[in-house]
Amino acid sequence: MHDNFAQSLWAQAPTRRLGNELTEEVATCSENSKKKKTSKIIVENPSLDLEAYAANYTGHTKIERLLFIADRCPPLAVDAYSAALQELQSTADVSKYVKVHKKLNEVLSANGKPSASLNEPWIDRMTKEARLKTEKLEKELKDYKNNMIKESIRMGYNDLGDHLYSCGDLIGAQRAYARTRDYNTTAKHIVDMCLNMIKVNIETGNLAHVSNHVVKAENAPEMPDKAEVMAKLKCAMGLVHLDSGRYKQAARSFLVTGFELGTSWTDVISPNDVANYGALCALASLDRSELRSMVFENASFKQFLELEPQTRELLNYFYNSKYAQCLEILSRMKSDLYLDLWLNTHVEILYQSIRRKALVQYITPFISVDLTKMAQAFSTTVAELEPELARLITEKEIQARIDSHNKTLKAKSSNQRSAIFERSLTMGREYEAEAKQILLRMKLSLTDMEGMIRCR
Repeated sequence: MHDNFAQSLWAQAPTRRLGNELTEEVATCSENSKKKKTSKIIVENPSLDLEAYAANYTGHTKIERLLFIADRCPPLAVDAYSAALQELQSTADVSKYVKVHKKLNEVLSANGKPSASLNEPWIDRMTKEARLKTEKLEKELKDYKNNMIKESIRMGYNDLGDHLYSCGDLIGAQRAYARTRDYNTTAKHIVDMCLNMIKVNIETGNLAHVSNHVVKAENAPEMPDKAEVMAKLKCAMGLVHLDSGRYKQAARSFLVTGFELGTSWTDVISPNDVANYGALCALASLDRSELRSMVFENASFKQFLELEPQTRELLNYFYNSKYAQCLEILSRMKSDLYLDLWLNTHVEILYQSIRRKALVQYITPFISVDLTKMAQAFSTTVAELEPELARLITEKEIQARIDSHNKTLKAKSSNQRSAIFERSLTMGREYEAEAKQILLRMKLSLTDMEGMIRCR
């Protein structure tokens, strides 16, 4: 049914597992990309409203997220594959359409349902149109090069990149977008090139290159639509940090993202994602004063939180020390978070970090804590709580000891005199270092002045 062009597209298009792992992709992809992730977790009882969730996204990201859910959640697999097939017909990616159709029929067959029919007229028409458009764009680009018109050449490469991206040829699209670099003449051209490269590199998992292009875009002079562009760049860096497990940096990136982002970048990330990613990373990594200043006093981030009432409640419960309600909301969110393209492999780490912070925050104000009351506050038992507290003591996150007989936790009294003495010594060393630097600068300045006098 498919001619050579369809087969070539199949060969050129990057091969992605329908989970979050990356396999045979762009040759330059970082070894530290998504393929290092842990094995997938299957979600049998999702609470996710698939239609409402998918409506937050457009383009390739919508398709990738639907395929990810289909691979991880058997109850939603048929609906997710069907929605992905529908979305694929708005692209020119024939190879992925065929692949997803095959997956859908495998699931239908396993459930004893009749197979879905292949849209062969669309395949034939799109294969022909894609081939003709590729030839047309390449010919136009060749003519532009012969005429040596820089702006036309830049636009030609952009159009070719957009077309190859739609066809699923990410390698070709990346190459075309990269070649616009030599023909950029304005700040807008530089920013457009960087955003295109960021989008493709995020999809291929080459996140090291994402960071490079974020820096280039940020340094572009007189950036047009600065608020919106900066919001996109902050989101891109947030994803890079999140992927590598740098939760504090990820939190800072998402929390400073301006609400000007709106729905302008839903082919990469939605405003709802900014709320969820920012809040969870903040809870896992920021201290109480940072939470107050960067989250609760952040007017822009509050607008994102309005889109996710459950996440807003989670933050409020944690900050107001209502840990049982906080952890209950986290437990309810867990199944949906396992179906998130970016968060899935970080769920357990984030959950444990938030729980540990809650335990430390609960203990800190007290000299002695009743473990029975503490267990009630965390909706757990004393038997389950004691090993958690023992780990915190071993790892020196809290200075205390457990009285297992009386079921209490007693804080160790610190030696205030030694602490003050050590702090004084540190301040003295810092003062001495600063004084030496000042004297060195003064000597260098005098040397320069003497040299100038001799020259005269």
